[in-house]
Amino acid sequence: MISSSGETSHAGSLTASDRLGHEGYNATLSKILEIHSDLRIIRVMPDARVPSFDAGQFLTLGLGHWEPRVAGADEEHLDEAQLQRLVKRAYSISCSVLDGQGRLQRAQDCSYLEFYVALIRHGEKRPPALTPRLFALAPGARLFVSPHAAGHYTLTGIQPEDGIFFFATGTGEAPHNAMIADLLLRGHRGPIVSAVSVRLRRDAAYRAVHDELMRRFANYHYLIRSTREPENVDPSLPDYIGKRYLQDLVRSGEMERVAGAQLDPAHAHVFLCGNPTMIGAARSHESAAPIALPSSMLDLLLQRGFQIDDPKQPGNVHFERYW
Repeated sequence: MISSSGETSHAGSLTASDRLGHEGYNATLSKILEIHSDLRIIRVMPDARVPSFDAGQFLTLGLGHWEPRVAGADEEHLDEAQLQRLVKRAYSISCSVLDGQGRLQRAQDCSYLEFYVALIRHGEKRPPALTPRLFALAPGARLFVSPHAAGHYTLTGIQPEDGIFFFATGTGEAPHNAMIADLLLRGHRGPIVSAVSVRLRRDAAYRAVHDELMRRFANYHYLIRSTREPENVDPSLPDYIGKRYLQDLVRSGEMERVAGAQLDPAHAHVFLCGNPTMIGAARSHESAAPIALPSSMLDLLLQRGFQIDDPKQPGNVHFERYW
């Protein structure tokens, strides 16, 4: 068993853990950018070369169940067989967009892989397995990263004059950062708008970078909307505005006013990443096509005439499907 304090209670497991880690790990955690206790940007150096990938794709990170966990996470009860295995999860490849000298850089041109990770302490059905272990790591720690990128959430088919609208919740902006770097470096001429919903403004880890991008590029716009700041939750405050969700930006037309461009299916592409409730793509038992949940972003966009992008039928609303 591994206790909530993160200490292993199996005598003599250290040697076995070292052996398992040596066999299963193929990368090193090279840097941690601590945003706050529950949010960080990490950089990972694979032992082999950085795998080729397109902006927007994802890789899998993994750690052994034998690794310690941060305090405060739901307690786990693991048997001996489980303690021999890796726990893995898919993470979109992020990008800091600007290098140390302030120059634009693509994620594909970096010597490391960047990931944007939030600590999950509590699970609805089972204790969270990976992030409490990721947050217990220090630079130099070993871990697993998949050797090949995957995913269809990319800029394939985007034309230089298209309006590009990114909507993300929390760390869902990770793939958008990589896409934005690509678009700006290729000289995209159409409007590029990135809207991010966070609980608190401190959760917008890349905000300073995007503020700088807005200063440099007239066609780039970045919007932050919060849901748990005092003005979102306390009606007694004079500046109370209530919780503001990404769907509200579409309903109100604010997104279009900020961008100076129409959310028009004839000339725009929309990218959605993050909270499944915001995206609103439910599985259909009758077909492979997803069903749009009421009042979700997908529902609002389909009402406007947008079409879901699919490998068999290209469209202009994009989101990653893991089924």
